[in-house]
Amino acid sequence: MKEIFIATSNLHKVEEFKEMLQPLGYNVKSLRDLDETIEIIEDGATFEENAYKKAKSVYDVLNVDVISDDSGLCVNAMDGAPGVYSARFMGEDTAYDIKNQAIIDQVQNADDKGAQFVCVISHVKADGSHKEYRGEVHGEINDRMLGSNGFGYDPIFYYPPFATTLANVEPDKKNTVSHRGLALAKLLEDLQ
Repeated sequence: MKEIFIATSNLHKVEEFKEMLQPLGYNVKSLRDLDETIEIIEDGATFEENAYKKAKSVYDVLNVDVISDDSGLCVNAMDGAPGVYSARFMGEDTAYDIKNQAIIDQVQNADDKGAQFVCVISHVKADGSHKEYRGEVHGEINDRMLGSNGFGYDPIFYYPPFATTLANVEPDKKNTVSHRGLALAKLLEDLQ
């Protein structure tokens, strides 16, 4: 079985990557599997910069195949915010129901409620080379939180083809159109 390391300790992301990679014969490990702490500084101005910094930080310590992603919600009426600051929007310890309501409140009277989920996956190979994969899904900010599947901003992201939010569909259905799923599909093409 091939091993691939995910440069995250976020359980939701680890599970999403495992669902896609394990059927292809990958043993998926994450920062949670390490005894040591690897310092990762996300100070990039773009999703690409942050994804690469995370993967490279782990690669520099472990010298193994590493994938990392940076993702976020870009809201048109908020000039693309929270963007690369999505996880830190309103503070890292702020609950997502509070963050989600704040976005709903800011967008409720806007003419353009459009939004995009963006994900960039960076793959640093054991030989040190790297490649990036980008996925985007376009939708709009819903007028209320809806659904209990998913995580983060999924309850407010209305996806027109599903006629509901991404948190209101089953994970396997969401993965077929999610920003992370789309970026991961591009990575999987290269891994096969």
